[in-house]
Amino acid sequence: MADIVYPPIILTAKTLFKVLGIRFDIVGTENLPRVGGAIIAINHTSYLDFALSGIPADRVGHRLVRFMAKDGIFKHPIAGPLMRGMHHIPVNRDAGSQAFRDAVHALKDGELVGIFPEATMSRSMEIKEIKNGAVRMAAAAKVPLIPMIVFGGARILSYGRKDLTRGRTVAMTIGAPMHPTRSDDAEVLNEQLHQQLEQLLDETIDRYPRPTPEELKAPDGPWWLPARRGGTAPTLAEAEAIETRIRTERTERTERTAPVTEEEHPSAGF
Repeated sequence: MADIVYPPIILTAKTLFKVLGIRFDIVGTENLPRVGGAIIAINHTSYLDFALSGIPADRVGHRLVRFMAKDGIFKHPIAGPLMRGMHHIPVNRDAGSQAFRDAVHALKDGELVGIFPEATMSRSMEIKEIKNGAVRMAAAAKVPLIPMIVFGGARILSYGRKDLTRGRTVAMTIGAPMHPTRSDDAEVLNEQLHQQLEQLLDETIDRYPRPTPEELKAPDGPWWLPARRGGTAPTLAEAEAIETRIRTERTERTERTAPVTEEEHPSAGF
């Protein structure tokens, strides 16, 4: 397929990263195929993960990654045309079968497809529960499934966080490919993928710069590190409690602002 939009977007992202002085520490690019389709399953902690996680593939023969993303962004007046122009794949969570078919078609055409199996960003910086779509798509398309960790993007732009301080490090680790087949148990393979992502996360954190004395003394401490690694990020359980509270508050706001129907309004029809 013709790519007119994607290359300029990549150039813009590279320029932004250069302006920010981001230091990239990337390990495992040899695990990305130079040709042919593959699913890349990526952890998710930052609004920048889409841009950051495409860098290793760009360095491997200037390959492009078609990301799966919520269909809502495709309806945005500015982002929508860009997403479609880059041939990313919209996901309607109420009708996911179409996105599944689109992704498998792209994989069979030799594309790299990026997916965030946690679905939403992790506040704990740990690997949340993951969905098995990546495993099932890789099996259906008969392509490798490659786990990947991106760490450090949250320090730049994440939930309630925006810090454009120059010189931040973003570390990435690409793991060895898995090779799911239709005869495999998807849930068993999904658990293996989860375990690989956890292991790669630890390997990535091991390489990541240690917090400075000033960062350790800050009121919120090293919030970008998981609690079990000496950070002040919430635990998985604490993060889930935060998500539950936010979902409840969002639902309540929606119900308060929803238009009242004739059946609901006590004076309807008058």
